[in-house]
Amino acid sequence: MKGVWFAVLWLATFPLVAIAAPPVRPAPKSPEELVRELTRDPSGDLSVLARAFLGKSGGNQLFYFPTADPQETPATWGVRYDDVWFKSKDGTKLHGWFLSSKKKPAFGTVVFSHGNAGAIGHHLGFVTWLLPEGFNVFLYDYRGFGSSGGSLQRHGLIEDVWAAFDYVKSRPDVDRTRLISMGHSLGGAKSITALAEQPVPGVRAVICDGGFASYQGMADIVAGKVGRNIVTDEWAPKDWVAKISPLPLLFIHGTADEVVPFAQGKQLFAAAAMPKTLFTVQGGGHGDSLWRNKGEYRTKLVEWLKPRLQ
Repeated sequence: MKGVWFAVLWLATFPLVAIAAPPVRPAPKSPEELVRELTRDPSGDLSVLARAFLGKSGGNQLFYFPTADPQETPATWGVRYDDVWFKSKDGTKLHGWFLSSKKKPAFGTVVFSHGNAGAIGHHLGFVTWLLPEGFNVFLYDYRGFGSSGGSLQRHGLIEDVWAAFDYVKSRPDVDRTRLISMGHSLGGAKSITALAEQPVPGVRAVICDGGFASYQGMADIVAGKVGRNIVTDEWAPKDWVAKISPLPLLFIHGTADEVVPFAQGKQLFAAAAMPKTLFTVQGGGHGDSLWRNKGEYRTKLVEWLKPRLQ
């Protein structure tokens, strides 16, 4: 009998135990989710305050994430290189590395504009694979990034694209008529605008990996109405990309890109004129599309590119 009463008392107190138990904690939110919550701004008051404090274009400077270059150089990867200094149109001193093709003569020379975060030492993985395929590569830091001088300014970054091509064309070991523009993320976006605004003779093809269509569009994705209201859209690639024609354009974008959504890539592709090609990488993220599926898209890229150099 005592055992029965004990069971009854235990069952009676169970709801109290359940109420007193600590609630299950939700999964922690990502930094991106927290930023979006903080900047949701349903009343619009935060947007007004942000614009009053920073100005209509005050968020433009917040768009960039430059860092100094790490200790790694191409030599860390067993690659010989020339350490290069050159100047942009306004005299800003820029830094780059020239990597020679492992095949002679080279099929062509790729001028690579890296993405937003980091400096050239962080982006070597995007280009070293091109050397055994028969391409020279010139990668450089635009103003405000790595060892390059100057301060960040949107059209200044565009001018730095022209300066990179001017440098490459000055080298006696480069065929000035067989040049390729290749850019990742921000590098692809600004290169499209640069080559549309001022075409570079000798460029045969333009490649954009993980590029975006609009600065305001990206600000809206990251910081909602607040971001959209403090970032301007001058020189947005969507407004220039059609002017690249008749140069052939190749777009590469991962469907799971966590930084530049696939929708931004599709918008940029839709705005481009023919000839244009889109390589969609199923499940590809922002930095790994060229390395997925055992290098399938690296192979496709070379197969797409070589006929453009004939």
